[in-house]
Amino acid sequence: MKGNPEERAARLAEYILETGATVRGAAMQFGISKSTVHKDITSRLRRLNPALARQVRTVLAKNKAERHLRGGDATRRKYHPDSV
Repeated sequence: MKGNPEERAARLAEYILETGATVRGAAMQFGISKSTVHKDITSRLRRLNPALARQVRTVLAKNKAERHLRGGDATRRKYHPDSV
């Protein structure tokens, strides 16, 4: 999804709000890099739609707070696949 960065930023924001996706998940869904997602959400979206940017930041902060739990689950599945 190349093209208009402002439109991409808005679509990324809507996707993250609807699904609760992580930056990595959104990047995979849109076929762009994590740094592009981060740039779109933190810079471009804040300039275009500050209210939407605040909502997305809330979701991303929640994802960041929970990432150590997801990492622990991934490690558990890797070394003990029968226990999950």
